[in-house]
Amino acid sequence: MSREGSGPGMRNVYALGAVSFLTDVSTEMVMGYLPVFAVRELGATRAFLGLIEGVSELANYLLRMVSGFASDRLGRRKPLVLAGYALSTASKPLFAFARTPLDVLAIRVADRSGKGVRTSPRDALISQSVDVGAAGRAFGLHRTLDQAGAVLGPLLAAALLPAIGPRTLFLLSFVPAALALVVLWLFVTDVRTQPRRSALLSGAGSLLRGGFLPLLLAFAVFGLGFYDFSFVLVRSSELGLAPHLVPLVYLGLNAFHTLVGYPVGALSDRVGKERLLPLAFLLFSLSSLAMGFASGPPAVALIAVLYGLFFGSYETLYRAVVPRYAPGELRGTAYGLFYLVNGLAALAGMTIVGYLWDAYGRAVAFSYSAAVGAAGAALAAALALRPGEVATRPASG
Repeated sequence: MSREGSGPGMRNVYALGAVSFLTDVSTEMVMGYLPVFAVRELGATRAFLGLIEGVSELANYLLRMVSGFASDRLGRRKPLVLAGYALSTASKPLFAFARTPLDVLAIRVADRSGKGVRTSPRDALISQSVDVGAAGRAFGLHRTLDQAGAVLGPLLAAALLPAIGPRTLFLLSFVPAALALVVLWLFVTDVRTQPRRSALLSGAGSLLRGGFLPLLLAFAVFGLGFYDFSFVLVRSSELGLAPHLVPLVYLGLNAFHTLVGYPVGALSDRVGKERLLPLAFLLFSLSSLAMGFASGPPAVALIAVLYGLFFGSYETLYRAVVPRYAPGELRGTAYGLFYLVNGLAALAGMTIVGYLWDAYGRAVAFSYSAAVGAAGAALAAALALRPGEVATRPASG
């Protein structure tokens, strides 16, 4: 059985960061324009856009739970990480052939399913490559490398879109994704643990007896008002931005996401992950108020800054906080359970926000999101008063 801190160290984090960098170049070449493409060219409503993102995220998070359990059962992480990246690599170019919003839904589900298969084993692999006390820095570094690709991808999209159009752009996204598979195959080292011969979610009870349950509750409540970047891009186009410039908004989101990832991770190692969560949730509430009430060209920049800072903090903190509540041999299961709760909440949240936007207007939709974000911040603040203990021993069950 591997011990905390006995793994390959930061070189694995750098290698996985390079894989994520190349994959995100591919993904964000597509996603920098796909929401606008679905709404403007294929006729999707905002509610259906929310459904696309909600269903695909649910598939993503359900598979995170299953793959996390499977990696614990196998005692290996890398094979599932490789399978997940391969599925996403094969899926994204298919957007070039989409003719209806339902086509986009099916392909998006396949793409996010690949992310679901790889994420829990990858996060467990990162967390077991370094000592628990360095988890914030490791995940912050990984997020920074990941988001550097998320900056380059939209930049390429903005440069290429006027010349080649969206469908050819979607086809070209295959190239960096294929390179990511090569890096993963050659340079990432697996971390083996004792295989767990148990049923799905066996051991979850021991996880839920501590502080993990209040953590899940805070994220579940927050998720009921959550919306993703696709809503930001559609709102930017409504504010008068030319369609071919929309990927630059996505670039801005990812740039601020990148800038904040490592500093937040390092700060969380010093002051505590739980103490920073309420601030991340409140940033979401501020971005929601800007989505609902800001107007004019400056609003695009304001929204991009606020949402980018929120998402970079959120993505780093939720990954870094989970190891505090789970020993190594249950780490994949803990991430899987966490992602399952998040996925169910996100499906509800994005569908509700999209429906409210269509039926009652953006002010109502994003006021709702701001209020739910504040409620999540309050629960996270309560959690900070009773932080969980770092899990250093195997859990029973």
